[in-house]
Amino acid sequence: MALDAPQIQPLVEMKAIEKHFGGVEAVKSVSVDLYPGEVVGVLGHNGAGKSCLMRILSGAMMPNGGEIHVAGQKSDITSPHDARDLGIETIYQTLALADHLDAPANLFLGRELKTRFGNLDDRRMLREAQEVLRRLNPNFKNLGDPVSSLSGGQRQVIAIARAIYFDVKILIMDEPTAALGPSETAMVADLIRQLQSEGIGIFLVSHDMHDVFDLCDRVVVMNKGRNVGAFKIEDVTKDDVLSLIIKGELPDDWAPRNLETAR
Repeated sequence: MALDAPQIQPLVEMKAIEKHFGGVEAVKSVSVDLYPGEVVGVLGHNGAGKSCLMRILSGAMMPNGGEIHVAGQKSDITSPHDARDLGIETIYQTLALADHLDAPANLFLGRELKTRFGNLDDRRMLREAQEVLRRLNPNFKNLGDPVSSLSGGQRQVIAIARAIYFDVKILIMDEPTAALGPSETAMVADLIRQLQSEGIGIFLVSHDMHDVFDLCDRVVVMNKGRNVGAFKIEDVTKDDVLSLIIKGELPDDWAPRNLETAR
């Protein structure tokens, strides 16, 4: 695994990130990293700073301090456009899809393909959409239907397809299974594993502890703007993580869960 191979370079390193709103410190000297093919859960109560930290990485918010290194190079991310140029894409809980448009139109929204005459290349966009959507879900149909008529799982497929089509290397997923049924949740989990197998690094922002323990390699917990714990998932229990989320510290009698195995 990438965590045990120091010769592998992190996809991204956020170092001592600070964000202030007036006198309120929303993010206090937080450092996190992400390796190829790794899923890192980012957890915390509302207001803990996790969403703020991810918005900084996505270019939606500027930090007051700290550095971001992408592929080993210091990177100034001042806008979502900068982030996308570096291979960083975000899938928000709302998915940011245009309900009245179909899948190809949503896939290329704001980045439409043009013919050499400057017109929209609808044929090529349909062809490319079919290819990338079927790569994720071979049974995906209804490409011509408005996305408002699609299921939550199908809408997630479109949002993920939009990210990977544009050569994503780092994917931020905000509550990707919220409001989905069991079968659609399982489908999204399979998609995450597929992206992971392709070397894409994923920051998973989630309140669903089952998702976190099922999908993540590591977990980072924030409390009152601070990173209060970063652990391999096999070293902690759900109760340990809940203690970090609620109290900002591990239980008094805590020991790594796999200590006996390690010996």
